[in-house]
Amino acid sequence: MNTTNKRLMAILVIAVALILASYLAYGDPAGATITSNTTDFGPTISPDGEAHNRSTITTIVLDAIQQDPYWKGYVGNVTGTLTLDDSNNLTLYDWSTTTITGEVYASRTSGLDFSSVSCADAATISAEEALMNMTTANQVDNITSTFNGTDHTDTLVAGTTLFDCPMIALHESDTRQPQSNASNFQEFLMEENTNSLVYVSIINDNTLGFDGASNYDFQMIVAESDRNTNPYTYYFFVELG
Repeated sequence: MNTTNKRLMAILVIAVALILASYLAYGDPAGATITSNTTDFGPTISPDGEAHNRSTITTIVLDAIQQDPYWKGYVGNVTGTLTLDDSNNLTLYDWSTTTITGEVYASRTSGLDFSSVSCADAATISAEEALMNMTTANQVDNITSTFNGTDHTDTLVAGTTLFDCPMIALHESDTRQPQSNASNFQEFLMEENTNSLVYVSIINDNTLGFDGASNYDFQMIVAESDRNTNPYTYYFFVELG
């Protein structure tokens, strides 16, 4: 092979390598399509009434269950396929997944940048609490007080391992679970490099959920302002595997 042909071959090899690299780049969490959407507004509880004689003093104990005005919940299932696609959604190859693993992400930011992620810090959480009108001193249901554990499962997010982030474990069969990496339905707080808060739910495939009747892949709660006439939009992403 002469020198010119060797140079042409080298250029061709480099070009092919660059094309392959563009297809084999590390996959970030992908935007999720919502195919089913039902909303439950909670129970309607009728008040009890009492009639007592005049000239009496009655001691009573009142018990109330009230829907929290600062949070909303999402539960559901995940379907998906691992694939090698081009920008036109044309598939080179795909892998069907019978057991779903990974994470569900929810954020008020639609264009998340997963190239630099970390556990949500106090400043990001505080800014979100201010936005959500969670300003009462020692508020028991603000973000900080709610996500008050750190013992979640170490989680790989777009190549970065996150651990010891603020976390909770959601209820199973109407029962509170330990805030532990051994619990199902763990959720933790992450932020990306624009300081957008991201709620991360670790997927538990086909697991009995909060109601004790249905199996879900994920359960999560996200913050909402009690002052909003129009609720905030949250965008959902999924990372499989």
